[in-house]
Amino acid sequence: MTANAAAISPPAVVDTVRSYVSLTKPRIIALLLITTVPAMIVAEGGWPSGWLILVTVVGGTLSAGGANVINCWYDRDIDGVMRRTRERPLVRGAIEPLNALIFGIALGTGAFALLWAFATPAAAILATLGLLFYVFVYTIWLKRRTPQNIVIGGAAGAFPPMVGWAAVTGDISWASVAMFALIFLWTPPHFWALALRLKDDYGEAGVPMLPVTHGPAHTRKQILAYSYVLVACSLVLAPLASLGWMYVSVAALSGLLFIGLAHQLHRSPETVSPMRLYKYSLLYLAIVFVAMGADVFVAV
Repeated sequence: MTANAAAISPPAVVDTVRSYVSLTKPRIIALLLITTVPAMIVAEGGWPSGWLILVTVVGGTLSAGGANVINCWYDRDIDGVMRRTRERPLVRGAIEPLNALIFGIALGTGAFALLWAFATPAAAILATLGLLFYVFVYTIWLKRRTPQNIVIGGAAGAFPPMVGWAAVTGDISWASVAMFALIFLWTPPHFWALALRLKDDYGEAGVPMLPVTHGPAHTRKQILAYSYVLVACSLVLAPLASLGWMYVSVAALSGLLFIGLAHQLHRSPETVSPMRLYKYSLLYLAIVFVAMGADVFVAV
């Protein structure tokens, strides 16, 4: 076998594809999409067309993936310092930086075109705003400059339910804004719990996450405060989106558990790992949005 043939062998192609896919951070995208479809169900008052769901999910995946790829491209220097990220493809040299940047831009452009053509212009614009916010506001402007980086920049991850709502209705509403606010308020306690675990990593990389700049004790207080506001927001959403007893019950019970874990972390940091709250926060967001969608069918 010649050197050129070996270079394009199936294993090499598979490894390259895997590297490009990993740049999109598929696990994060999966969570974002869980917030998109229930928003569409609530907006429709039932099950939207399968075609519209497919287009919106694919468009949302491409847009979020494009944002994540560009984030990896810009942050490749600090990713090489942090233990959690030093095996990413750009750090290992598995993908050329320029190729990654082109890939990210292509994904975002494709998402805009797909949503504009087959969903609604509003959905296309909102998805692109989320991408631009994540790249320019969070990644480039805030992340390396202020401990409020994840508070403000976290808004980028709150766009998916608004995209889903706009794909169905062609506009936004107070209900979709409340869904946006729910994810916006969820992001700080979720991410700060992880940051408590990775405090030394962020400090070594020079990223001013709250545990680095203000210490773990202050971070735990902020997590607790945000947890209360988060749960309150989840309940305010019910009347705005005309949701009933099922959603309210699930939001209240899962929210009380969220607050309880935040209290445990605040009172007993020596024995309670912040990863308990971090892992539960992932489940919490999924539970609340799934309950949101299911409530529509219970009401019917």
